[in-house]
Amino acid sequence: MIRDKSTRKPAKDAPKKGASKKDAARKAAPAKTAKGAAKAPAGRQGAIIAVASPTFRRERALIKRGIWPVAGCDEAGRGPLAGPVVAAAVILDPDRIPRGIDDSKRLTAEEREKLFDKICATAQVSVAVASRSRIDRDNILRASLWALKRAVVALPDSPRHVFVDGRDRLDTACDCEAVIGGDGIVLSIAAASIIAKVTRDRLMCALAQDCPGYGFEQHKGYAVPEHLDALDRLGPTIHHRSFFAPVAAARAKHMPWTVEPVRDLFAVTEMEVQLEASVEIDASAGL
Repeated sequence: MIRDKSTRKPAKDAPKKGASKKDAARKAAPAKTAKGAAKAPAGRQGAIIAVASPTFRRERALIKRGIWPVAGCDEAGRGPLAGPVVAAAVILDPDRIPRGIDDSKRLTAEEREKLFDKICATAQVSVAVASRSRIDRDNILRASLWALKRAVVALPDSPRHVFVDGRDRLDTACDCEAVIGGDGIVLSIAAASIIAKVTRDRLMCALAQDCPGYGFEQHKGYAVPEHLDALDRLGPTIHHRSFFAPVAAARAKHMPWTVEPVRDLFAVTEMEVQLEASVEIDASAGL
């Protein structure tokens, strides 16, 4: 007589005899992360992504090697259509680091303001500003790098190592390390991002009083619909960056006499034809 063994052995995933429904549900539930957030399966919408906060790990590694002071620097205002670029450099005190420092973009305006005061009270801080005219003259990248270098030079103590946000290193007297996404990785850079952001926001609020109707106090000069509408209605101010496309379009509409016509390099004028003909005649006469 052949007996069916499948009737005697329970399935692998089947709950054991006497096990409660709660135990079965617990086994079926997804594993939880350390923070208590369940990881959603790949491809499922609503998955929770943990974002790590910046740390002081890189600075401490340099301190252990005897390298100090260590500064972090960052800028605010590369993308806007108006206003300056503001750069900041910060040397944090390892024994008095304010809690809550993070990438300025992840913080509310109120949190940035509170941390601004705490950082200024406990760390070495310097700020440099690249004006709108410098941006127009040098371009936005060169103006930003100039301001970042000036901020580093202006620190009370000259740093022996500098962390800068982005991919471009600075031409400093000490070692400089560029960290892409550094404001979310290196604590000193995050602190500098807060100083730069709050300083620039305050400057834009002051410009709003000088140029009412543009809403600088709200959008801080960025190309939001409200700002673009004001540009179209009112035209650019002296604080707008001349070579940014929306500003150039508004200038052509409201102040066409300030726009230089583009010369056709392939066009030949009548004067040039006459000049070339006279040169040929003189050359033949010499023969």
